[in-house]
Amino acid sequence: MYVDLATLKAALGITDSDRDVLLSQAIEAASASIDERCGRTFGRDEEPSPRVFSVRGRVVRQEDCTHLLMIDDVADLDGFKVETGGPDDWTEITGYETAPDNAIARGRPVTGLVRPFWSSVGKVRVTAVWGWPEVPAQIVQATLLQASRLYRRKDSPEGVAGSAEWGLVRVPSLDPDVRALVEPFRLTGFGGA
Repeated sequence: MYVDLATLKAALGITDSDRDVLLSQAIEAASASIDERCGRTFGRDEEPSPRVFSVRGRVVRQEDCTHLLMIDDVADLDGFKVETGGPDDWTEITGYETAPDNAIARGRPVTGLVRPFWSSVGKVRVTAVWGWPEVPAQIVQATLLQASRLYRRKDSPEGVAGSAEWGLVRVPSLDPDVRALVEPFRLTGFGGA
C-alpha cells in the first residue's frame, strides 16, 4: 500500500479511530486499482528472487541494432543475475547492459536487458530485487486522492453526489487528477483502461 493510515486520516481531517477499518480498506483498494491501471506494482521485494521470461514477444530491436529484452521492474541490482537455459539447466550469462541507463540512480526501475541479440535464447531467468527503488511521489498522491474518494463514496450511493449549492452530479469512474498522475507510469499494452 502506497499511503499509510495516518496520512489519509490527516488529509481527511479525521482524528478518531472509529473509521480506521473503512479507511484501511480504501487505501488497499486505491493501491490495487492504481497497480491495475498501470499494469505494474510500485512496491519493493525484500530479497532477490528468480523469475523466468520467454524471450519470444518480449524483445524490441533498437536503432543501434541491439535487442532489448523487456523484463519486470527491478528495484535494486544487488544479487542481480541473468541466466539462459531451462527448466533444470541454467547457465549464467554476461555481455548485457541494463536499461534504461542510470535508472536506479534516478529513482526508476531497470526494465530491460540489452545485448546484440536474444534470438538464440528461448528463456531467460533473472534473479533480482523486484519492484521500484521507492514509490514515486505521483503514485503516493494518486493513492491518497483515490483512497479519499473511495472512503467518501459511501456518501454517494448510486454514483451520484451533490449539494444544495450545485445540485446532483454523477461521479466519474476515475478522478481526472488520479488519471493524470498515474498515466506516465502505465505500461503500454499492460495497464487497464
